[in-house]
Amino acid sequence: MRPQRVAIIDFGGQYTHLIARRCRELGVYSEIIPSTMPLREVFSGAHETLGIILSGGPRSFDEPDAPRLSAEDLLNVQVPVLGICYGHQLIAAAFNGELERGTIMEYGKTYVRVVERDVLFMDVPEQFVVWMSHMDSVVKQPPGFKVLALTERGAVAAMRHAERPIYGVQFHPEVKHTQMGKSILKRFLADVCRFRCDWRPMDRVEELSKEIAATIPPDECVICAVSGGVDSVTTAVLLNRILGKKLYCIFVDHGLMRKDEPEQVVSTLRRMGITNLIFVRAAERFLSRLRGVKDPEEKRKIIGEEFAKIFEEEASKIPKISWLAQGTIYPDRIESGSAGTGSALIKTHHNVAGLPADLKLKLVEPLRDLYKDEVREVARRLGIPEEIVSRHPFPGPGLAVRIIGEVTEEKLRICRESNAIVEEEFKKAGVYDKVWQAFAVVTDSSWTGVMGDTRAEGYVVIVRAVESEDGMTADWYRPDMDLLDRISKRIVNEVGNVTMVAYATTSKPPSTIEAC
Repeated sequence: MRPQRVAIIDFGGQYTHLIARRCRELGVYSEIIPSTMPLREVFSGAHETLGIILSGGPRSFDEPDAPRLSAEDLLNVQVPVLGICYGHQLIAAAFNGELERGTIMEYGKTYVRVVERDVLFMDVPEQFVVWMSHMDSVVKQPPGFKVLALTERGAVAAMRHAERPIYGVQFHPEVKHTQMGKSILKRFLADVCRFRCDWRPMDRVEELSKEIAATIPPDECVICAVSGGVDSVTTAVLLNRILGKKLYCIFVDHGLMRKDEPEQVVSTLRRMGITNLIFVRAAERFLSRLRGVKDPEEKRKIIGEEFAKIFEEEASKIPKISWLAQGTIYPDRIESGSAGTGSALIKTHHNVAGLPADLKLKLVEPLRDLYKDEVREVARRLGIPEEIVSRHPFPGPGLAVRIIGEVTEEKLRICRESNAIVEEEFKKAGVYDKVWQAFAVVTDSSWTGVMGDTRAEGYVVIVRAVESEDGMTADWYRPDMDLLDRISKRIVNEVGNVTMVAYATTSKPPSTIEAC
């Protein structure tokens, strides 16, 4: 029996990942497919596709080069289809419904009214709040379709084909602001598509683990670069269970990590049974390369190049290395354009993460189909300590991207100590696990202060905390003022050479989460 999935056709909507995550939360494995793939090809591959969801998108239905679907396309798939927002409009256009181009975007909460009961709306009240994010509207349903719900302005909020399980909703059931949104999705998945709704992240990991064990020959070894984050640690621990002494883990301390992090990571890996662990202390090597460098992209490039050199040096000492393991997760693959195309687990590695092309290692990515929260669930199942599992995401270049301008030893000390205080106070306040990230940034600016009746000049530190589900978008966190007060006082009094602490109040977009 082939494993089941729902295929989400991505038309560029900002909530596409959220649709995928909601389906998985409901026990259905989901994969995001590029809209350039013909619908007939969605049904090839290892999974049995039992349903299709058409995502939202930024285009208008009447733009000449906008994505299109035909009625024939939709009728030929032979599985239920749900169009969301732009997907809803695509269905209406394909079956000759009447659409109207808007002049003002409808964005935010609004009410819709159910006018005909259907399996999708069995659990919802007659009128309920939904989240809209669109410009165009379906003002009249296509021939052969039934209207299920209307907006306050009388536009078609939901519809279905009279004979086939083809649905469209103008609102976003995947967004938490839509009342009963998960219920609507569950009805589509369980009652319309007939999914078993029993998928769990560990199911996919076990599938890939079997494939890895069967693919890597007994006389070939694997190297795994471990950064200390939950993705790379989980990758290392999982592969160690599969490969044992054929796995070599390389952990490079570039001197840009959080307080006490290198020792914690090494201790955890050894406790988890990883015997082939190569610990490289290279702080001075990295810091010497970064001296005088202010441009953030140049800093990232230098760190990547130096890491690649060290990795190559260490890999050359290990015999029969043919494979590179990476902690790549699903959003990484989506952003690189490699997901949803039926690509194999194993592919030839040429220049990932700046490694030399002549290494020609083959790539293995056991977490490649999972989101961050799913990786954490797997990590807990593997027995990885909670201090690793629940720790906030940390950038590969480390504290270098939380230091604006040149990375000096003094700014690095301030950044490391300030970050430790922010994390500690968020934990004490019981809100550490409620935010995606909370950290401190050291700026290149100074601020005049008064300390002990003496004029002083010190650095400006910016505290940043955001809420997010996957890091692709984020809202700035509204903390209790007492929490900010404690953080500010501690940084100024305990860290030293800091005379101003500020708080960042910009979301992503337009800002990024990290400073540079």
